Order: sequence, then structure tokens, then C-alpha cells
Amino acid sequence: MTPKQADPRGVIRESYRMDGIGAAECRSIFLDWALGMPGGADSAAAIETLLAEYGPSAPEHPMTRLLRDARQEMAPPRRRGGWRSRRGR
Repeated sequence: MTPKQADPRGVIRESYRMDGIGAAECRSIFLDWALGMPGGADSAAAIETLLAEYGPSAPEHPMTRLLRDARQEMAPPRRRGGWRSRRGR
């Protein structure tokens, strides 16, 4: 996936060009990006592409941190133990 495919409207790219942008603005831009993704798009691959494109040159940028967090939160859920897992037995 190319950066253009991962960010067709260029909203993530523009966030890296904004001086003094904060975490709240990055969250808003990220939400706009996520809602604008075409149906069936591989968001995880797009996030990886964007991190590879922008992360190395801006490791402390709030958008880089947000993309890293989003990547970790997209990991498959782990099985939970406790009574919920034993209830069906």
C-alpha cells in the first residue's frame, strides 16, 4: 500500500505539516481519516504504511504517537478468563 492509498484525502499528511498541533487535534483528524476510509479498506495496513512514511522523521509528533496507539489497539483481543468463559460449560 502506498501512502497515497493509505491517506487518499491527505489529512494525515497535512497533520504533520501543522505547526504546534496537539494530541486533541490529531485525534480529531484521525477520526476524520478513519471515517473517510472506503468500506473494506485494511485500516491496519494503512496505519502501518503511514507510520513507515511519517514516523521516522517525526517520532515525537502527536500523530505518530496516536498511530502507534491505534496499531496496538487493533491487535486481536485476548481471551478473557473468569466466570464468563466457564459459564457455557
